[in-house]
Amino acid sequence: MAKEEGKKRIVVKVGTSTLTHKTGKTNIARMAKLVSVLSDLKNEGNEIVLVSSGAVGIGAAKLGLGKKPETTRGLQASAAVGQCELMFLYDKLFSEYGVIVSQLLFTADTLENPMEKNHLIDTFNQLFEYDSLPIVNENDSVYVEELLNGDNDCLSANVAALIEADILIMLTDTHGLYDSNPSENADAKLISKVDNITEGIFEAAGGAGDKGTGGFQTKIKAAKIATDAGIPVIIMNGEKPTALYKAISGESIGTYFSAKGE
Repeated sequence: MAKEEGKKRIVVKVGTSTLTHKTGKTNIARMAKLVSVLSDLKNEGNEIVLVSSGAVGIGAAKLGLGKKPETTRGLQASAAVGQCELMFLYDKLFSEYGVIVSQLLFTADTLENPMEKNHLIDTFNQLFEYDSLPIVNENDSVYVEELLNGDNDCLSANVAALIEADILIMLTDTHGLYDSNPSENADAKLISKVDNITEGIFEAAGGAGDKGTGGFQTKIKAAKIATDAGIPVIIMNGEKPTALYKAISGESIGTYFSAKGE
């Protein structure tokens, strides 16, 4: 999937924990800052894809449910309501910087169907040509696997591989991968770089997690998908979106997962 020479193709995945307050309602200030940073990175000449969770949480809050539904049907309905609100907010915020956003909703089955996969690649290519910023989410109202288990982690890795991205950056509510659970062990140390994703890495991720559905192990699984495809991954805290500048410039932040063969 050819990209214009000199441009970086960056996939940023943002989780529910980054987009919402502890109340479950939208963290408008953080979302606005994320949009300003992504718009600025785009103005630098980079091609940006945003993989965004948050539809269920935002939908549940808009419906006045108080918390996420416990039934699959409730989650699906919340996603349907929340996706409208999520895209409304993104469109409104990005438009302040003159950025035209586009929405792509699909399922894992799309990536496994050669014809549909090619159509998706064509769409991404044309959106890049039109200088639009694609915003991707799982089609949660009709496909529930990511809705229940993944929080778009593996989707972001598959998108990165699909468009041959230069890097995947995953924003979460921890500073990266620790050697033990930092909420239980005050001496837990951040692992700044991972050259090979082993079983030990998955075990270290077992105690870490965020308040989305994915937890940290799915992020490691996603990192493996991307790094096996030759794409480096950074997992970092999304609390301060301006930290993305450090990640893009190559400064040490979060946990860096080396691409296969790097």
